[in-house]
Amino acid sequence: MRESDAVFDNRANWDERAEVHVRSAMYDVENFLADPSTISTVVQNDLLVLAPHLPDSGVRGRSLLHLQCHIGTDTVSWARLGASDVHGLDFSPNSLRHAARIAEADGRTITWVEGDARGASTLIARRFDVVVTSAGTIVWLPELTGWAQSIHDLLEPGGVFMIRDDHPILGSMEFEPWTITDDYLGGGGTRTYEDAGTYTDNDTDAAIGHVTNHEWRHDLGEIIGALLNAGLEMLAFAELPYMDWPAFPDLTPCREGWTLPATTPRIPLNFAIVARRPLLP
Repeated sequence: MRESDAVFDNRANWDERAEVHVRSAMYDVENFLADPSTISTVVQNDLLVLAPHLPDSGVRGRSLLHLQCHIGTDTVSWARLGASDVHGLDFSPNSLRHAARIAEADGRTITWVEGDARGASTLIARRFDVVVTSAGTIVWLPELTGWAQSIHDLLEPGGVFMIRDDHPILGSMEFEPWTITDDYLGGGGTRTYEDAGTYTDNDTDAAIGHVTNHEWRHDLGEIIGALLNAGLEMLAFAELPYMDWPAFPDLTPCREGWTLPATTPRIPLNFAIVARRPLLP
């Protein structure tokens, strides 16, 4: 299958997922908008990773780009934290339609950009102090070279990038520990499957007709290598014992979202990287 056809299938799937997610209790858009002080759990967890590499004022007054922003609740959360000139990019036009509606209802001026994160720097003609992406993003990208180079080019010198995402070891387990069922290492090609469900609470009611999904495995060496080869400097790397969604039944609630019971073997559920574009000499 051609890469462009796989990306087209994924876009159609995410256009339909957006309709399910915007009505779900997981995203809880109505209550999110009802309380302007609410910051999404995803962004709260992202801040745990990012804050040590920001001034004491955090993202307040700093320009910010959110890659693969989906329906925008996390993007709006960054704006609520005081980020300025906030941009959100996603390849799903229907996701961005909902994102624009949510931002408008929150009284936020956010620039929404439709496109592939691998070519983000060709779609946005400016630089940012902070670029972020998290919670189920890069598995939808066929390769990371253009992604990493776009991040480098979109950062101001001295600007920081953060990714926090599902640990790639979980994909090799099909999110069903403790049996390895798929590749962990990247480079094995496209993984194609059909699934009419999604990860929100109301997925059993989902009217998703575009059920074909295509994912690409990216191991930690590939992710870190792509960022380094693009010219970024690594500031921090961590493997984390929590994640944002209940990916499999063994998980139990915790402050950050979901974690493994104390009686099970300890494996990483998320990873996080913070990198910086070097200052000009």
